[in-house]
Amino acid sequence: MTSPAGPPPTGSQGDEPRKLRLLAVTACPTGIAHTYMAAEKLAQAAQSRGIEMKVETQGSIGAENVLDDNDVRAADGVIVAADKDVDLTRFAGKRVLKVGVAEGIRHPERLIEQVRSAPVHRPGGAAAEGPAAGSRERSVAYKALMNGVSYMIPFVVVGGLLIAISLSLGGSPDPSGGLVIPKDSFWMDVNNIGVIGFTLMVPILSGYIAYAIGDRPALVPGMIGGWIANTGSLYDSKAGAGFIGAIVTGFLAGYLVLWIKKVKVPRFVQPIMPIIVIPIVATTALGLFFVYVIGKPISWVFEHLTSWLSGMTGTSAILLGAILGLMIAFDMGGPVNKTAFLFGAGLIATGNQTVMGMCAAAIPVMPLGQGLATLIRKRWYDEQQRETGLASLFMGCFGISEGAIPFAAARPAQVIPANMAGGAVAGAIAGLAGVKDAVPHGGPIVAVLGAVSGVPMFFVAVVIGSVVTAATTVGLVDLSMRRRGAVPTADAAAPAEVPGAVLVGAVPGGSAVPVAVGAGGAGPSAGAAEASGRAGARSAAVAAPRASGGDAGEVLSGYLTEETVAVRLEAGGKEEAIREMAGLLARSGRVADAGELVASALRREEQGTTGLGEEIAVPHAKTDAVTAPVVGFARSAEGVEWDSPDGTKARLVFMIAVPEAAAGDEHLRILALLSRRLMDAGFRERLLTAPDERALLGVLGEVG
Repeated sequence: MTSPAGPPPTGSQGDEPRKLRLLAVTACPTGIAHTYMAAEKLAQAAQSRGIEMKVETQGSIGAENVLDDNDVRAADGVIVAADKDVDLTRFAGKRVLKVGVAEGIRHPERLIEQVRSAPVHRPGGAAAEGPAAGSRERSVAYKALMNGVSYMIPFVVVGGLLIAISLSLGGSPDPSGGLVIPKDSFWMDVNNIGVIGFTLMVPILSGYIAYAIGDRPALVPGMIGGWIANTGSLYDSKAGAGFIGAIVTGFLAGYLVLWIKKVKVPRFVQPIMPIIVIPIVATTALGLFFVYVIGKPISWVFEHLTSWLSGMTGTSAILLGAILGLMIAFDMGGPVNKTAFLFGAGLIATGNQTVMGMCAAAIPVMPLGQGLATLIRKRWYDEQQRETGLASLFMGCFGISEGAIPFAAARPAQVIPANMAGGAVAGAIAGLAGVKDAVPHGGPIVAVLGAVSGVPMFFVAVVIGSVVTAATTVGLVDLSMRRRGAVPTADAAAPAEVPGAVLVGAVPGGSAVPVAVGAGGAGPSAGAAEASGRAGARSAAVAAPRASGGDAGEVLSGYLTEETVAVRLEAGGKEEAIREMAGLLARSGRVADAGELVASALRREEQGTTGLGEEIAVPHAKTDAVTAPVVGFARSAEGVEWDSPDGTKARLVFMIAVPEAAAGDEHLRILALLSRRLMDAGFRERLLTAPDERALLGVLGEVG
């Protein structure tokens, strides 16, 4: 365990001025390029000033050059240049300056000056932020929300699948209603374990949203607040506030803790603030606030929605089904959802099974629709989300609507309206067809087990509703990405007959890798498609002779070869350049899905520009669109606008792509060497003046 460091030294001992000693930590979301470039620039700046500096890099290959207790104890200050969370507790008692990783590349000298006067980091406190730390990054709120979602997903998947398995293998329809698992059976134990997972997912979401905002002191109030939000009996409601309530309590807990941290307290109280005072005060305040202030309106909504629905039982079945579908899909386990579900379940005992039939058709639409969306647009989802999508499809078959919660929490503005549209359609169709459900449960499982009458129309309602949800999700996400200017318009590698496809490189066996570059010239992506076509045409022209010519030069352990080097980059914009670079990489035969490669690189750009300054850009992606690590390089005469922190256009463009499974292999060490080498002005100048591909390979061979 790292002990708290002593107070910052004055920088001198006796008559001899002591050499300044600084530490640094660099990290970026993907840990491939920026991490090592920032480390190299900081080390160079420190060396030029006669300052001792040790830099820890937290890249995809893990932490290297790790700072130990002795390093921290002897340090005069710490620079944290990172675009992801870095644990600062080990630096307690030291001057700490926290900035974005791009600042470490652009202004290392300025950071060295600023850290000398940075505030001393206290246990549980926040580090000083540099003025440009948030340049083009996602907001704190977005990062916090995604942090909560990422921790929640395993609980949703494990809990949902265990419940689904126990119902399918151990459950059966009960004459009194419901799918019943015998109480003392093995499958009831499995079901109970799954229920625990589902019970925990809401406080986990809340807790880790709070943690991302207020650090460790916010974790307890966030989790307890989420539990309270999900337990309606604490505030006289028949249903808890569900995942929406958890998002609210997570943000309230995080920002409440941040506010408490700013309160001045006596020195003797400071050590116990993060472990006793802040968690107790924040938990108590948040819990009481939710019970007495937020909880009452939730209870009121629940009661009045129930009364309102009771008055609609004699109206149009289509209208009632649409309304129930909207409510079922809105908050997936929250008060609005529970109101509709309990309303339908309560009418079963009176002999009215039609209302429950409407609810049963709407219940599986959200998880089925979101799972389908991950299959339709794989490139818009990372690996974890795609796996969650498959689990969501499985949960949807068993009527577990919570399978869609991770998607709704991550993209509420797009997913919740899409869910509601599909739910309304499914409910309306079921109401029109007079579908009936004799048990208070939904999804295809109840139809398979014989609890539904009107089975064909029930499945028609579910299928159409799911398709509407998936299509609406895809449309709304597409619209959102277009507004941000980051739409991956090239789909997965198209078959040869697709109009506009260009063959961009020979692969083993004599086949080629086609890239869909779009048809015609209309639309906002026409320029990008044209750029892809130029790259593809040039690739096709040179790939055949090189493939047959044998011994093409290669550097970086073969990850960069003569096929993936171009003296001239034709593209004039960032997205065009990424497409052209993807075409260049495809010449290696290691690109299985050019569209997905482009999409992955564009998603990385959304996290923050890969323009590094010094006329360099290193777009990169970890994606299974490539079958092996591959690196490409091209040189732009005019330069490409890349939103670089120093305002320069990118003339030296490297593109790095690695498979997901290879994220921790030796190739990343070599890429780290490349990133460091690019900080050498002489090396960059030789790249700019090399006359041809062979000469460029010779220069790049200096890396190793």
